[in-house]
Amino acid sequence: MIIGYTAGVYDLFHIGHLNLLKNAKGFCDKLVVGVTVDELVMYKGKRAMIPFEDRIEIVRSCKYVDAAVPQYDMDKLKVCKELGASIMFVGDDWYGTEKWKKYDEEFAEAGIKIVYFPYTKGISSTKISEALKAVRGWTIDEFQTKKHLNYEEEQ
Repeated sequence: MIIGYTAGVYDLFHIGHLNLLKNAKGFCDKLVVGVTVDELVMYKGKRAMIPFEDRIEIVRSCKYVDAAVPQYDMDKLKVCKELGASIMFVGDDWYGTEKWKKYDEEFAEAGIKIVYFPYTKGISSTKISEALKAVRGWTIDEFQTKKHLNYEEEQ
């Protein structure tokens, strides 16, 4: 059985995310997807609009995903080894960067292949966030505050 792994924030799930998962599933029998926990997103200097629990459920519900797991740290090689994954899938926007050149060597030494898929041009969660800000006039912090207040009102 060929196990594949990919990971990401999957905030504001869009067609680029779907393309990656669909393509990845075509290369393996079992696709495991790591969804970055909120604390790690903030550690990376960003903030997800959609809470972790919702993001992992969205990913888990995708028909191309066999299992969704929390991503607690950036050590993808360790996770691949723990899962028994023989393939790691990423977008080609990372290809050729110093970080991923090093990963290519480390993964190859462990017998794990990295497959780079074409990045879906013109779409990203960041672009969606920027468009929402431009159209709606609010930031991620304001969105989360409004969402939190609406949630409390419903209780």
